[in-house]
This record gives sequence, structure tokens and C-alpha cells, in this order.
Amino acid sequence: MGSTQSNAEFAIEVEGLVRRFGSFTAVDGVSFKVRRGEVFGFLGPNGAGKTTTIRMLCGLLLPTEGSGRVSGYDIRTQSQSIRGIIGYMSQKFSLYTDLSVAENIRFYGGVYGMSREEIEERLPQILELSGLRGRENELTANLAGGFRQRLALGCAIIHSPQIIFLDEPTAGVDPISRRDFWDLIYNLSEEGVTILVTTHFMDEAEHCHTVALIHEGHLIAIGSPEELKRQHLADVLWEIECTPLFEAYRLLSSEPAVERLSLYGSAIQVLGKDHRKMAGFLPRFCRKHNIELLRMEEVTPTMENLFLTLMER
Repeated sequence: MGSTQSNAEFAIEVEGLVRRFGSFTAVDGVSFKVRRGEVFGFLGPNGAGKTTTIRMLCGLLLPTEGSGRVSGYDIRTQSQSIRGIIGYMSQKFSLYTDLSVAENIRFYGGVYGMSREEIEERLPQILELSGLRGRENELTANLAGGFRQRLALGCAIIHSPQIIFLDEPTAGVDPISRRDFWDLIYNLSEEGVTILVTTHFMDEAEHCHTVALIHEGHLIAIGSPEELKRQHLADVLWEIECTPLFEAYRLLSSEPAVERLSLYGSAIQVLGKDHRKMAGFLPRFCRKHNIELLRMEEVTPTMENLFLTLMER
């Protein structure tokens, strides 16, 4: 059966996906749907099953159990068709460092089956997107990490796919390059491109329309960042800076009034069983234990707070 992409609401549909390697289950009963044009974040620590899932969806790995469709194509029986309509940027996307920027773009255009004329027509757009206009003859080896990353994305989308899989695309690059890369992702989404991106950076999940949190092969939560925080977290946390920091953390961890603690830079974030009582409890606690309270304020929970809370449960 061919693609039903013109009518389907969902670009990706997954039901009960399982992948085993011998006795090890890397992905265990995963189910989700990705709407067309959305940025869908697959969030979890290294080894959680993100890459294995994405490789199954790209037709690179057969599932042990379960089913999935990408733009209407079955991931078991139509993997060749899937590879022709998607863009895929792996964790170790292979740019050829001994080729120039333009040569890399032309090479990957050929890999995706484009004609020479189609590649030359698309080349200026990819150079513009990558921020490399005027540098097309420069060796890729001489590019900074952020520009290599943007070039890798450009090579993955030279054939104008409507679905893009990005597997840990910002690993190993600086924060400014990460921000610039996410600007590119949003621009593509606004053009109607569906993007599934895996990451272990919790702050990047805030940029996604929908987030699926995966841990040890299991989906533990799915929804928009706002929905998930509303469902699983208090509206606010208390954040304190104090000295000695680690002694305060140790003592707070045994307090019955405290539900959860986490270190956040030079501060401690505290979720109390009764949030209102924390306003008075924390200063009293510090005075009682001769801890100097330097700062105390309410903060909005982040995706990192959400993930830590769900992990503990």
C-alpha cells in the first residue's frame, strides 16, 4: 500500500513498538503519534532507547514487535519508500571533511537521488540556511562545530523532505550554536515540515510542541511541556542559596515537610508537601541549623524538574 500523506493528520504513528537485542530490551511497548508540521521532542538520558526508536522509524532497523507508519508507509514492509521521503541527521552525521562545503551538499543531493539541475537550484538555499553563503569552496574540515552542524542539517534536507529525524543534533556544540540550530528547526516547522528530534538536553524540550519522555525503553509521559508540568509539578518551587550548601542539602533531605530536593547550580530547589508553609519553614530551618540564607525565591519549574520528579516516581 502506498503513502496516504495527503490525507493523514499524523505524519508518524507508532503502536506498541518493541526492539530487543538478545536478552536486552532497548525499546519496550512505545506508542505515540506526531502531527504534521509539529516539532516532536523525544527526551531522555543516554541509553534510554531514543536512537533505537528513531532508527526503526527511518527504516534502518526492524522492530521486534509492534507497528509504525511514517507518512503512511509501513516501517516493516516499506522501509525503502520511507528512506526516500525523509531527512535523517544521525548523532554522527558523516560530513566529508576533505570535501568543500558545496561538494558535501552536491554529494548528499546525489545520495537522495536528485538530478544535477535540481541540486544546483537548491544549493544557494542550503548555503543561505547554513549561514555559509560565500564559503561554499571552503574545506569542511575548517568549519567551526556550529557551522558543521548547520551544514549537516542542510545536507539532510537538500531534497526538501516533509519529515525530518534529528538524532541528538546539538550534542557537543556550544550554547549559542544550539540556540541558532533551534531557530532553524522552528523555521522549518513554520514551513510545514514535521520534525522528530531526540535530545538529552532538558532545556531543549521547552522548544517542542510535544514531548515524549523515555526512560529505560519505556515512555513515562507525553504531552506539551506546559501540560506535563501542570500535570506532574507544583506551580512553583522554592529556590534558596545558602552556605554551607551541601550541609543544608543533607539536612533538608531528611525533613518530613520536604517532598523533593535538587541541586541547581549554586542553589537548592525545594518542593514542599505544603508549598505555602515552605515560605516560613525554610528561614526557620536555616536559623535552626546555623545556615546562612543568602537568597530565597519562587521559581517556575523547568523540564529538568519534571524529568527528575518522574524519575523518582
